[in-house]
Amino acid sequence: MTWWATDDDDDEPEFDESSIRTRPNPKGTRPRTKTRPEHEDAKVARVLGVDRGRYTVMLDEGTPEERQLTSTRARELRKQAIVTGDRVSIVGDTSGADGSLARIVRIEPRTTLLRRSADDTDEVERVIVANADQMLIVVAAANPEPRTRLVDRYLVAAYDAGIAPMLCVTKTDLADPAEFLQNFAGLDLPVFTSREDAIPVDEISSALVGHDTVVVGHSGVGKSTLVNVLVPSARRATGVVNLVTGRGRHTSSSTVSLRIETDAGRGWVIDTPGVRSFGLGHINTDNILKSFTDLATIAERCPRGCTHLPDSPDCAIIEAIEAGELGETGRARLDSLQRLLSTFA
Repeated sequence: MTWWATDDDDDEPEFDESSIRTRPNPKGTRPRTKTRPEHEDAKVARVLGVDRGRYTVMLDEGTPEERQLTSTRARELRKQAIVTGDRVSIVGDTSGADGSLARIVRIEPRTTLLRRSADDTDEVERVIVANADQMLIVVAAANPEPRTRLVDRYLVAAYDAGIAPMLCVTKTDLADPAEFLQNFAGLDLPVFTSREDAIPVDEISSALVGHDTVVVGHSGVGKSTLVNVLVPSARRATGVVNLVTGRGRHTSSSTVSLRIETDAGRGWVIDTPGVRSFGLGHINTDNILKSFTDLATIAERCPRGCTHLPDSPDCAIIEAIEAGELGETGRARLDSLQRLLSTFA
């Protein structure tokens, strides 16, 4: 390249446009586009667990080619929560070979979403599990003592999400759970009871076949022990209850999907870390009433804004119960509904 030129009468250099060196654009010359590929060749997989930005997923579930992969997520999904139970579309290396890494490019539509908040005043929700259709609430008859209000909160979260709840009372060899269970007599709630030397594995397993069941419970109630019995390959960590505080120690530190195999078929158990509180700041109370289908029908006659609590004027549900419209079970169901609704009063 010619940097300068001289005239016959002048030794000073002269520059022109060609003398200027330009640095090439390192990012290329094409303008950036917000259009993303459709990924029509993406394959749908089930999210089994999440660990520090890596997702364990199962591809080709139930086929001879079934395999587990490790995946990351696409940049456009960085602000969206991907949780255990999600169905996602993946691309990239889907071989499942050691060191391979697929990429999640899309979250498939969810059927249900179990959420909780830090406390009842916090509207920021934390997504726990997606696409579960059952919830197994595990509570101990003693050591630690059963907490009715915590079970109520689990029930509210289940009803709000459209998930069918079930209850399992462990450690019944230490205390009779009859008085505790009376709190839920008005609910259509399947109940299982177990003791250290007699866990009803077949009965519980039968209820899990064909379902995605999220297992929740207070720390120390024996939740991980139950999961290990139902899924022997799970090897979930178990702990003991502090004799001084009566509190359990957190053992399961992550939410993970585990497949249960029985002669009758397969199902999925989603084990979650034990908690001591369950915030409901995100709940829509209308969804609680919808779960009491018989009472919801009567509630259509209630005045607008009726809370259905004992001090509600002209509440059609209360009037119907007092008139004996729902028989002997009506009072128990109303009491259960009002106890759950009072959580927000």
